Amino acid sequence: MAFDAKHPPAQPKGKATLVTQLVEKLREAIQSGQFRPGDRLPSESRMTAEYAVSRTVVREAIAALKSDGLVEPRQGAGVFVLDAPAPIALPFQNIDRARVSSVIELLELRMAVEVEAAALAALRRSAQQEEVIWARHRDLFMLIEAGKATAEADFALHLAIAEATSNPRFPEFLTMLGRSAIPRDALQQEADPQEQRRYMMQIHEEHGAIIEAISNSDETGARTSMKLHLRGSLSRYRAAHQRSLLNI
Repeated sequence: MAFDAKHPPAQPKGKATLVTQLVEKLREAIQSGQFRPGDRLPSESRMTAEYAVSRTVVREAIAALKSDGLVEPRQGAGVFVLDAPAPIALPFQNIDRARVSSVIELLELRMAVEVEAAALAALRRSAQQEEVIWARHRDLFMLIEAGKATAEADFALHLAIAEATSNPRFPEFLTMLGRSAIPRDALQQEADPQEQRRYMMQIHEEHGAIIEAISNSDETGARTSMKLHLRGSLSRYRAAHQRSLLNI
């Protein structure tokens, strides 16, 4: 049976470790410049002697490096190092929180994901997850009362709701967004402390409605409350964007 680098057959633990070790050694040699693009790697027999491994281990290590785009076996010529692959642009790395348009883009994306996350949390949350959500809600309220920054606590609350879906992809998505998920500075709220407090209390009440629905296993209510919360934020940011365009 031909070896499939993407779906290798089950193998003994010791052998798997040897393959992994050889892959890392060869990868390091390539990345450090010991083997440059266009260079031919040592022959299979030489590597078995140099690294004290079997031919099978060498072949599987080469297959893994090929799968990563680092080398190319050429029939009758050997294994050659390829040019370094272009770095993959990670998503959400070019978010400009000072630009209201970027904030609007993020909020639209969050609506598509977090509305359903709230509904799933209402159906699946455990008692412990529910306790964490309420604790994060209290933490945020204490910061509002103290007049302190709330973005990190706000993010922690949304992350707790995502984790309560019991689907790891939801918290992974929010974690990938990171701090940009709550880009509150972009709204540029008035410096008046009373105005700031009124705004934050509105956010707190919207969060409360979401959490109550989750606690009551109200799937529809959780979905609706999260949609209203994010849609409200979206409306506020769009209004700020329009004001910036009109320079008022």
